[in-house]
Amino acid sequence: MASNSDYAATFGFVDADSDGRISAQEYADLMHRLGDTCTQEQARQAIEAMDQDGDGLITLEEFTAYMSDQGA
Repeated sequence: MASNSDYAATFGFVDADSDGRISAQEYADLMHRLGDTCTQEQARQAIEAMDQDGDGLITLEEFTAYMSDQGA
């Protein structure tokens, strides 16, 4: 399994306010910067898929677990 450090740079890029969590808004903003059309609902669903504790935010640990499970 990958370690948190393997994904920390990517996580930090998405975590625009550097609070240690990725919100649906930060996810949607990233998708728009990448040229994708991502609705708030799509962003919420993406976060929900990664969110293990149900708080609506993604921590580095949750991000790492999700990315590892996806084979990224």
